[in-house]
Amino acid sequence: MSSTALWYTARAGGLVAFVLLSSSVVLGLLLSARARLEWPRFAVEDVHRYLAILTGVFLAVHVGSIAVDQFVPFGPANLLVPFTASYRPLATGLGVVAAELFVAVAVTNALRGRIPHRLWRRAHYATLVVWAAAGVHGVLAGTDRHEPWMLTLYVSAAAAVAVAGLSRFRPQTAWPSLVAAVPAAAMVVAALASLPQAPAH
Repeated sequence: MSSTALWYTARAGGLVAFVLLSSSVVLGLLLSARARLEWPRFAVEDVHRYLAILTGVFLAVHVGSIAVDQFVPFGPANLLVPFTASYRPLATGLGVVAAELFVAVAVTNALRGRIPHRLWRRAHYATLVVWAAAGVHGVLAGTDRHEPWMLTLYVSAAAAVAVAGLSRFRPQTAWPSLVAAVPAAAMVVAALASLPQAPAH
């Protein structure tokens, strides 16, 4: 496979993984808040788990494509140790952190029946850190970060997670805060996108 094809595969895999992760986070927050949902709760929980599994699949596609691409070579250490890559070290380092935390959360989910519920619940909240690190990674690392469609994707994801988070932690202000969540998310994403981009290599 050519480097161009691998780059598109890696980028597409990363974007799809982020959209799936964002959807899973939103559903998880709504379930945690015991929000009124159109579907039965058990069905929403199944969708939540399925989205998380799909996130892992596309994350593997993203990382695997980067690993075999020779245009900007990443060694095993660069893929495992944050901030060691020569290619945009801050952005790629956040990606490594997000991926490793995602795996850690997945492990706690697999062991859910064998560990204390409180420990599992606290570990599960690390998904929010995974989502935030993945979002910043995507905005900073992507060569198309100034494209309107990409900015719209990240703003929409940030606004959705913000509203779902408010429904979990401040239910009485969740939906009225949508008016503030969208411009706030837009400002954060725009600020990240406007940061000077380090050379690709």
